[in-house]
Amino acid sequence: MVSELPWNAKTGTLKRELAQGMMDPSSRRALEAGLQIKENRAGEGRQTQLIVISMGPPMAAEILYQARALGADKGVLLSDRRMAGADTFLTSFILAEFIKREVCDVDLVLCGSQTSDSETAQVGPQLAGELSIPAIGYASDIQLQGDMVRVQRHVDDFFEILEMDLPGLVTIDQGAYTPRYTTLGGVQDAFGVGDSITHVDAKSLGLDDTFNGVKDSPTRIVDVYSPTTQKENTILKGAAKSVVDQLFDGYGKIISSAMGKDLKTHGHGENI
Repeated sequence: MVSELPWNAKTGTLKRELAQGMMDPSSRRALEAGLQIKENRAGEGRQTQLIVISMGPPMAAEILYQARALGADKGVLLSDRRMAGADTFLTSFILAEFIKREVCDVDLVLCGSQTSDSETAQVGPQLAGELSIPAIGYASDIQLQGDMVRVQRHVDDFFEILEMDLPGLVTIDQGAYTPRYTTLGGVQDAFGVGDSITHVDAKSLGLDDTFNGVKDSPTRIVDVYSPTTQKENTILKGAAKSVVDQLFDGYGKIISSAMGKDLKTHGHGENI
């Protein structure tokens, strides 16, 4: 759990190196979307390479082995002490630098809609901006059709169907693409002969010696604190009608807001 991780008091960043190796739930669904696309294209006789990229401390390699066990072709870990503490702006920049250098012929980039730590939902759209490609957010279904992609997503109380030319980027809705289970055969493939995880540092990405994830990030964390909730009990006494009158006199506005209805027209709760 992210809430159980300690914070660095000086930088205001999570000490992610102390976290247990677990793939972010939103990213897990993006991986599942990629796996299904790969399988569908294989059924059409078209070969697709699925590369999973993670930026984090060395222990994040565990997540990439998990992705390999589920069916990804390759895992890439962008890890360097100088990258630590990068905000969403720099994270998107670093991811884009690797893609431009090593996967410049990419057709489709898939991202989780938001991470479970900061939940900013910014990296996906910012990454698309860094790569100068179009993007669609919160997809619940993806269909590749030649040089374009058709995406369905749920917005408010209706569904949208959007089409986008490739290459492009799509973030996956948290309720879509239920993740599959890892098989023993997949684990064997992930930890088979040779290292299926590529490690990339700041120098390999062309970042100069002065680069610093914390200092170069434009975002400044002013304070970090845990919110506290204070509850007060109120006891309403009297006959039933008196209690109802007290309830609506004291909390009528709150109840009206929750119900989306003006209770003043109902005479203190009558016919509600």
